[in-house]
Amino acid sequence: MPDSRFTVLANPKTYMAKAFDNRVGCALVIEALRHFAANAHPNDLYGVQTVMEEIGLRGATTSVRAVDPDVAIILEADICGDVPGIKPEQSSVKLGGGPALMLYDARMIPNLKLRDLVVDTAAELNIPLQFSNMPGGSTDGGAIHVHGLGVPTVVIGVPARHIHSHGSIIHRDDYDHAVQLVTAVVAKLDAATVAGLTE
Repeated sequence: MPDSRFTVLANPKTYMAKAFDNRVGCALVIEALRHFAANAHPNDLYGVQTVMEEIGLRGATTSVRAVDPDVAIILEADICGDVPGIKPEQSSVKLGGGPALMLYDARMIPNLKLRDLVVDTAAELNIPLQFSNMPGGSTDGGAIHVHGLGVPTVVIGVPARHIHSHGSIIHRDDYDHAVQLVTAVVAKLDAATVAGLTE
């Protein structure tokens, strides 16, 4: 059995553990909810942890019906391309380069106004932002964005090396910047802004 204990590596900002996809997304949800428990916000927030994403987005399909959201921000691990065997056109995402915004996956194109809100917020806060795509796979956003009459959706990921192995690696700065970005975007999503996403 592989030794998959959480390990701080020689660079103390890099962490290795099993299943960062998608334990890192779960951690981001918890941090965002903690932040808004202590800070005023204009939203009713729901943090959802889903199951069976890899075999048909099944948890997302049922949970979106329970929540019926006006907006969705999917929090993920993203595939790092800075390891041997991955070509630049497959992934340009690098460890330590900042959170990644998904521009396209096999089942979803993000809401363009929400995408631009994320990009503009990152620029305002000097948060490094990378861009990714996944033509051969999908995230929970694939089920959520087509719920009802449609849900404005984006996917923000923390870059992870060896994403589906027992020894995946993330960088603490990418995680911290993702928390900062997500909380700043959520804080901007008042009723008028949300209504404007689909006008």
